[in-house]
Amino acid sequence: MRMVIVAGTPGSGKTAVLVHVLKSLMRDDFTASVVKIDCLYTDDDRKFKKIGVPTLVGLSMDMCPDHYAIYNIEDMIKWAQENNSDFLIVETAGLCHRCAPYTKNCLGVCVIDATSGPNTPLKVGPFLSTADIVVVTKGDMISQAEREIFRERILEVNPNAKIIEANGLSGQGCLELAEEMVKSPEVSLESEKLRHSAPLAVCTLCVGETRVNKKHHRGILRRIDGFQTYQGE
Repeated sequence: MRMVIVAGTPGSGKTAVLVHVLKSLMRDDFTASVVKIDCLYTDDDRKFKKIGVPTLVGLSMDMCPDHYAIYNIEDMIKWAQENNSDFLIVETAGLCHRCAPYTKNCLGVCVIDATSGPNTPLKVGPFLSTADIVVVTKGDMISQAEREIFRERILEVNPNAKIIEANGLSGQGCLELAEEMVKSPEVSLESEKLRHSAPLAVCTLCVGETRVNKKHHRGILRRIDGFQTYQGE
């Protein structure tokens, strides 16, 4: 079984792109299972179920969605294997710009919205810089010059990425992504590791402290001037 992990900025069109990709795979007699990871609510699973794809929803609630996805990969793989799927596709909310959900042997796909600004690729961190494929959506809404700048910004961050321009409405470019998925390696849970480390540690804010005074906080902390320190035992 092949595993594809799809991350990206909110509203970038991850689900719309994947619906077209899944239709292409199904036309070629491939089967897939989809896990949709979000924080508090999603109804995107209806779009996958509507085209006949088994879909599992995971809501991370108080946990980082990327951490939640990584923590539950074993169960996701088992569920997809029970469905006799050729592909497990994990769509994660990817809200933390410091995290990357990709594993060594998965196909890492970052979906990013071209209308979000030319410097966005420089801001979003490891889920772009460690991706195998970067899917750029909504390119039809900006000029050719802006598209070229956006592409160069992506290559500054991830020079080895394959860039695919896709349209979540028409499906343009989605067939190319489906073809890349078919060429991806099979996954083995025993040998899987993260491509990029998670954030250094949790701070007291992460575990529920609500007071804002510095004296109440412990862990790895970074000041406004960039100085980083560790407070605690």
